[in-house]
Amino acid sequence: THQMACQGLQGGETVASLKRESESLRKKLEEERKKLSDIELNQVAEKIEVLGPLSIKTRRVLKGHGNKVLCMDWCKDKRRLVSSSQDGKVIVWDAFTLNKEHGVALPCTWVMACAYAPSGCAVACGGLDNKCSVFPLSLDKNENLSAKKKSVAMHTNYVSGCTFTSSDMQILTSSGDGTCALWDVESGQLLQSFHGHTADVLSLDLAPSETGNTFVSGGCDKKANIWDMRSGQNIQSFESHESDINCVKYYPSGDAFASASDDATCRFYDLRADREVAVYQKDSVIFGASTVDFSLSGRLLFAGYNDYTINVWDVLKGTRASILFGHENRVSRVRVSPDGTALCSASWDNTLRVSWAAYL
Repeated sequence: THQMACQGLQGGETVASLKRESESLRKKLEEERKKLSDIELNQVAEKIEVLGPLSIKTRRVLKGHGNKVLCMDWCKDKRRLVSSSQDGKVIVWDAFTLNKEHGVALPCTWVMACAYAPSGCAVACGGLDNKCSVFPLSLDKNENLSAKKKSVAMHTNYVSGCTFTSSDMQILTSSGDGTCALWDVESGQLLQSFHGHTADVLSLDLAPSETGNTFVSGGCDKKANIWDMRSGQNIQSFESHESDINCVKYYPSGDAFASASDDATCRFYDLRADREVAVYQKDSVIFGASTVDFSLSGRLLFAGYNDYTINVWDVLKGTRASILFGHENRVSRVRVSPDGTALCSASWDNTLRVSWAAYL
């Protein structure tokens, strides 16, 4: 095979010479990118008013998981949410009343991913079983949901993330096998696969616009990639973190995204400028960031860390606006509700916390 691989090389070319050439092209590209980037985001934001303190009005704690809560997602109805845990349970909650509306015990532990369907009538989940399964939610609280479980996605390693596209009919997954994939929920058919990461993919997020047809993924190769869902092509790639990217999340406009990394920083990338425009870090923040989400306005970035805190960053100024305490173990997921009024955090302390704030 080595001989065959080398037959494709032109006269005088070696693998080493091609590597050197690709490295010098990469450096040139970086230089060109830097020429475009003569100004940082915080310089543009100098004249913008400083944010007042974040006033959290109500806090609720959701207790019911017997082990680490690994993921959660809001329903479009702005009040229900789904969570999944290392205990193999998936629970649907009413965030206002704290009622558990549904509970499913899966045969496998470490349910690392869960998502609410856009209609609110189904949830998806997956993890160490290498699958993503969908359950319809019925009005009958006593119905055995696991009997109606449908396996949709099959990866060759754990499922790290899942999200429905604009309808209940398709689901997008990311996996420890280094790929992302788009599946048809009804037939379980693979519609498109996305190859480009060189290690586990840990997170994905769908572009917010209906027409966007793009998504972002991040993983253990320290890269964040933007994909075209229709063609399967990797259309942009960003590599500035020094360690695994644990989470990626689009800015509300869809023109930018943020990432959270084990290198203890969160970063902000402008897609039109094709570059990183802000780094959120402090000398005192030394633990990895596991999860990020934006406020509805996009002014705040909520970031959960392995030191049990949630740091709230001023996206434009690059400074820390607030810090939220309460969890007793690492924060695995933060998600702002669809109407922007509540923040939910999931943690390895077996709980979820929901905070309603004066402004998010």
